[in-house]
Amino acid sequence: MQVIWFSVGAGILAMGLGGLFSALLFKRSSEKVICWLLSFAAGIMTSVVCFGLMPEAIELSGIAGSVLGLILGVVVIMLLNRIVDKISEAKANNLKVHETHEELYHQTPVILNPKKMLRSGIIMIIAIGLHNVPEGIAIGAGGSHDLNLGLLIAIMIALHNIPEGMAIAAPLLAGGVNRGKVVSLTLLCGFTTVFGALIGVLIGNISDFAVALSLSAAGGAMLYVVFGEIIPQAVIMTKSRLAPLITLLGIILGLIMTQV
Repeated sequence: MQVIWFSVGAGILAMGLGGLFSALLFKRSSEKVICWLLSFAAGIMTSVVCFGLMPEAIELSGIAGSVLGLILGVVVIMLLNRIVDKISEAKANNLKVHETHEELYHQTPVILNPKKMLRSGIIMIIAIGLHNVPEGIAIGAGGSHDLNLGLLIAIMIALHNIPEGMAIAAPLLAGGVNRGKVVSLTLLCGFTTVFGALIGVLIGNISDFAVALSLSAAGGAMLYVVFGEIIPQAVIMTKSRLAPLITLLGIILGLIMTQV
């Protein structure tokens, strides 16, 4: 049960906190700030995969099973992204570099109309919500194997989800959506983390190999999001090399946290 509460904090509360930050600081927030926060969180996520999830997976199933899980995670998240591209009618541009965080999260072009902004925001919620499922699986499977590992993963995912909550909230606020509704929608997006955690707990109770496969698959999904989406697009959107440097700082902090 504790593992599920970890996922509630990492998913629902962290996403909601990000939405609340955007609601309170909307006039002063910027895409660059969101990109830098996402870059820092991407570094932390890289550390938790490389120094937390993968060593546990290798210990439980060996290198072959861990690599299989990594590949599985990458393939699954790519398929999910294709589904979201079709929903957002962006399949023709799904390999191009993007210039706003709305495009990065498969959102259709921003139009300052409340109804269209709400539709675009919902598409963004679907995209990030799908990305949250493997994160929840990592919390559930990791926590069922080692409660401390589950807590560590949850903390790092929470640090990642706060700027993602801000990224969801910003365009909705720009379109005139009520601040209370914006925070509620970001909270709703975090529920998929809990759903993933329930799956992770079920898998974790099957066998050590199942735990290892779920940990490495979740790691593969996270690495794909970090290196395939967040880092390259942060460089494009900020037009600065500061983003990868911030990612490196996140990796260093994540390494320290995984070894404490």
